[in-house]
Amino acid sequence: MMRSGNPALKGEAFRNTRSFEATNIMTIQGAVNKTLVSLGIAVLGAWWAWSNVKLSSQIVLPAAILGFIIAIITIFKKEWAPVTTPVYSLVEGVLLGGVSLMFEAAYPGIVIKAITLTFGILFCLLIAYKSRLIKVTENFKLGVIAATGGIALIYIISFIMGFFGARIPFIHEGGLIGILFSLFVVVIASLNLVLDFDFIERGAEYGAPRYMEWYAAFSLILTLVWLYLEILRLLAKTRSR
Repeated sequence: MMRSGNPALKGEAFRNTRSFEATNIMTIQGAVNKTLVSLGIAVLGAWWAWSNVKLSSQIVLPAAILGFIIAIITIFKKEWAPVTTPVYSLVEGVLLGGVSLMFEAAYPGIVIKAITLTFGILFCLLIAYKSRLIKVTENFKLGVIAATGGIALIYIISFIMGFFGARIPFIHEGGLIGILFSLFVVVIASLNLVLDFDFIERGAEYGAPRYMEWYAAFSLILTLVWLYLEILRLLAKTRSR
């Protein structure tokens, strides 16, 4: 069974989606093309939010909520991905533009470093995966999935505690523990990219329908957004020291 730490690429994603029409099947190149289109849309959204300084702080929360809703819809309605993925990319781009502007105001120069690191990690891991320097074994998958689930649980607990004016100590601060925690999260987010590459490759081999190319693009955007935000947090913690 194919697995991924990315919730959008869980083991059942390609189940019952196999296409028997040779002209209507998912390909790796098709997934790559649609990922590039989605990235372009996200960049446009980010540029718009970055350019509208007065609106940026007001649109972050609505964009985060809308993006979450669209992500849930896409995960449960994969056949809608050709429509929801571009919309999701635009909304997440707006979110990232607003968040980036706030981080840049607090820590000048941090955004370009975060962008460089994010895409540097993406391309390095892609090369490592294609050259088989990284082998996606079952133990590798289970380890990344378990770590991703643990991180998600910590964030959920932290979110709930926030309603009561409390927070998990140390991990959100700029001390050594906080930096090590963020570094760990960045590593796990990066390894999720490897699982996503493997999952998409297997999906193409399986003969999933073409709309899954858009779903694959959505999944990669989801992981990249997470990775970029975590890198921002890590850099901010190191700068705050």
